[in-house]
Parts: sequence; C-alpha cells; structure tokens
Amino acid sequence: MEKFTTLTGIAAPLPMINVDTDMIIPKQFLKTIKRTGLGKHAFDEMRYVDGGKENPDFVLNREPYRKASILVAYDNFGCGSSREHAPWALADFGFRCVIAPSFADIFFNNCVNNGILCIQMPKEQVEALVKDAEMGANARFTVDLEAQTITRPDGSTMTFEIEPHRKERLLNGLDFIGLTLQKDAAIADYEARRKAETPWL
Repeated sequence: MEKFTTLTGIAAPLPMINVDTDMIIPKQFLKTIKRTGLGKHAFDEMRYVDGGKENPDFVLNREPYRKASILVAYDNFGCGSSREHAPWALADFGFRCVIAPSFADIFFNNCVNNGILCIQMPKEQVEALVKDAEMGANARFTVDLEAQTITRPDGSTMTFEIEPHRKERLLNGLDFIGLTLQKDAAIADYEARRKAETPWL
C-alpha cells in the first residue's frame, strides 16, 4: 500500500449528503475483483448521461477537477453497502483524501485499508473547504498527515484529528497484510516451536 505523508492537489467539491457506495460505484461494476479500472466508472450515474456521454454539469467532468486528488463532501459519506469497490474506484480515479463531517464506519475502514485518508471535521469547517474547492484552478490544498493540517488556498491552515493507529498505518503504508508481516519473526518462531513440540501435526 502506498504511504500517505503529504498530499498537495486539486480539491473537488461535492456538497451532497448521504453519498452512498452505489453512487460512488454502481452495482453493475462489481463483477471485477481487480482494484484497477474502476476510476472511469466512479460516480457513473452522475458523470454520464444518454448512454455514456459526459454530463458537463458534473464537477469531475470539468477542469481542473478531472485531476482532483482530494474530495470534499457533506455528511454520511460512503453510506450504504459495504462494497470495497467504492474506495477502489476513488483511488483509481486519483483520490487520496476525502474530507467530510461524517463517514459510514465500514467505508471509513475500507478507505484506510486502501491508503485513502478520510478526514472528519466539523460541518462549518467543511463548508468553508467546499467554498475553497469551488475556486477551480486555485482550489489547491496541502494535506499533511504527520502535522494533521490542511493548508487552504489562501495559506491558512486547519487542523484535524485522526486515531493514532490509523495515522501510523497510513504513514507507513500498512494494510492488514503489511501489519501481519511486521510480526513475521514472531510467526516463524511460533511455527518452529510448534513443529518441534508437535511433530506429528
């Protein structure tokens, strides 16, 4: 998993509540088990109209948001089903960070497991960041995970909270497999002892 340290990029505004995982990646795209190729279908039902034509009114179809790496949304982002394809689609599009007042728990955890930083902040601060994100080419944020700060386009900063264990996992690029491999020596020692003590198994 790619480490998350500092991210500077375009922030896309999505001022909607209850953006569920079916909106993020509709059910018809869940047949794959690959983590790549889903970005083109992220927010499919809002991005495309009339059999695949881009909807010019949707934010991610406009410059500079086609290259956005930060998404700013409203309450209860990622609600609905527990599909891990949702963070896969966001990551494949290019998003590394989502900012919202609240997230669905399973989606939040799935994002951490896929290297996406979810930042939960008070609604008033998120509304200010949405306005910043509406500035087009000037809508550039810098997210510093170590310092737990967001630097806005005007140079001012906001701080955010994150649980220490999630912070460490993101900073070190550790998914569940990576966490397990940190115990590789202890696992090998246990297996060796078990083999010596119970050779018949």
